Amino acid sequence: MSQLLGNIHSIIGAFNKYAKDDGECATLSKGELKSLIQKEFAEVIVNQKDPGVLDRMMKKLDMNNDGQLDFGEFLNLIGGLAQACHSQVLASPTAGVPPKP
Repeated sequence: MSQLLGNIHSIIGAFNKYAKDDGECATLSKGELKSLIQKEFAEVIVNQKDPGVLDRMMKKLDMNNDGQLDFGEFLNLIGGLAQACHSQVLASPTAGVPPKP
């Protein structure tokens, strides 16, 4: 399996892992999203002190306003984070140097 395809499988696996907590495995509730973010993105949110950030994030991502994130809505979060990480890589003095695995 290629690295990129393996990464897609990892994203699907992470979504499924957290989505099943409330018995509805096709969507993430706000609580499940919070758990996913705290466990999977701890390095990114380590200094986050704004208690309203999760509510704003959920509101922005929940395109159909059903109080849940389906996989497509979740991918908007992943895409945004990937884009932000890519911007940081491009801005670093070692841009173009591949990271060590």
